[in-house]
Amino acid sequence: MANTAAANLGGTVRSGGITKEERKVIFASSLGTVFEWYDFYLYGSLAAIIGKQFFLGDPTTSFIFALLTFAAGFLVRPFGALVFGRLGDLIGRKYTFLVTILIMGGSTFIVGLLPGYATIGIAAPILLVSLRVLQGLALGGEYGGAATYVAEHAPHGKRGLFTSYIQTTATLGLFLSLIVILTTRTSLGEPEFAAWGWRIPFLVSVLLLGISVWIRLSMNESPAFAKMKAEGKTSKAPLKESFLQAKNAKIVFLALIGLTMGQAVVWYTGQFYALFFLTQTLKIEPATANILIAIALALATPFFVIFGSLSDKIGRKVIIMAGCVIAALTYFPIFGALTHYGNPALEAAQANSPVVVVADPATCHFQFNLTGTKKFPSSCDIATKMLTDASVSYKIQAAPAGSVAEVHVGEKVIPSFNATMNAAGLDFDADSKTKETALKKSVGEGVKAAGYPAKADPAAINKPMLVLLLFILVIYVTMVYGPIAAMLVEMFPTRIRYTSMSLPYHIGNGWFGGLLPTISFSLVAMKGDIYYGLWYPIIIALITAVIGTLFIKETKDNDIYAHD
Repeated sequence: MANTAAANLGGTVRSGGITKEERKVIFASSLGTVFEWYDFYLYGSLAAIIGKQFFLGDPTTSFIFALLTFAAGFLVRPFGALVFGRLGDLIGRKYTFLVTILIMGGSTFIVGLLPGYATIGIAAPILLVSLRVLQGLALGGEYGGAATYVAEHAPHGKRGLFTSYIQTTATLGLFLSLIVILTTRTSLGEPEFAAWGWRIPFLVSVLLLGISVWIRLSMNESPAFAKMKAEGKTSKAPLKESFLQAKNAKIVFLALIGLTMGQAVVWYTGQFYALFFLTQTLKIEPATANILIAIALALATPFFVIFGSLSDKIGRKVIIMAGCVIAALTYFPIFGALTHYGNPALEAAQANSPVVVVADPATCHFQFNLTGTKKFPSSCDIATKMLTDASVSYKIQAAPAGSVAEVHVGEKVIPSFNATMNAAGLDFDADSKTKETALKKSVGEGVKAAGYPAKADPAAINKPMLVLLLFILVIYVTMVYGPIAAMLVEMFPTRIRYTSMSLPYHIGNGWFGGLLPTISFSLVAMKGDIYYGLWYPIIIALITAVIGTLFIKETKDNDIYAHD
């Protein structure tokens, strides 16, 4: 790939500020993408409520299943990248934009109208997952087009700055969704919002769709693509050239492992896992948690542009790698501090009254349940499930084979029981259900007496410190995400850029990032440690830091208008 210290569309370096036409390009691309991310993030923010509306099962299972449906939209993003990336390289960036925004907006609006499980049964989760898949396909085609379109309008030396505005759209989209959710929730009250008010933010998206389509229709085609198409130099087979030619396929692979994989887990830890941790683990009221996240996002969002602009001067790679390493090294103390300032009673209970499950290790299983109906009848599984539902950390101590599990809370010992299944084999029999109810009461009383709170005490929450900690987490996001669009654009030639950059971006963010909440919470449920899920983003971020540092070259001086 050609390098030059002075590459621009006309072959010269242009100095000075952003022109009126360039501002229009950035605004049109960014605003349309803000709306797309707003649509996509609504589900993530409302996962707990949606889980109760569309899935059966206990709170932990339905929440994990809801997170999986959230992840389903991310899982299909690479396929959207292939479909729409190919179209973008064949027919142009502008019309691909229109298609993706229509699919995204339409799918989101229908979610707001979709009946729940109580009304249409199993069809409800099936339709919900289908709509999430459509959203994921559309988003898979959106980002690469927006980043490519803006970068191909940017003068040399300012691509990091220009594309950093695209990078703010994900955070601004989440911010907008939180504002709409908070306004609706506050206006209606929690009972009404949980019953039906959660649909309003989805329905509002039809207004955003209309604005986005109007904006996209006013855009012109990318000058780099238009010039290349006029010269007859567009790719005839973008997929083949991108992924079946060894030279480009190697760059695609390195872009995934050495850039987007780590960027994704840092991003989703700072913006999604942090929110889930506040609400599900620390039991902070959702409205309060949303406000805290919104404030942190508002304060940190300018740093996307700051780090994007800085990458034009010192390079993209050093900033992204530093973000991955610093995040990995500080996640445990930061999340520990979130507990300290968000729910000090929980922290004190964990320190003063540790909970131990004494059980035969062979009877303790990984209780991930996709169907929402499977029961785990062993005494260990019953006990650990109750503790996980209560966000109580615990350790498992080995007992002799065949032993009935016991829950030790301080000096109190609560014996569990082995349940018996009913004739259908789908649930506990009547006697076991009675025992389960009694055990749940005993465990609840035990952990309450030991100081474990059912909810975070609003008066004990140190909100300024929580905002500061959340702000730091989002700063990490801006470090890895601010420069990434410019770097990906610069790694690939114009004729296959849309296709080539979209796939590693969406595998990294769709798979490694999108699955982060589900994987992390499943690890917590398996281990009994509320911080254990952090090992997933830490390990992934460190792998990216090593591979990226060793094998990826700096790109800020690459000529993005080269055709080969």
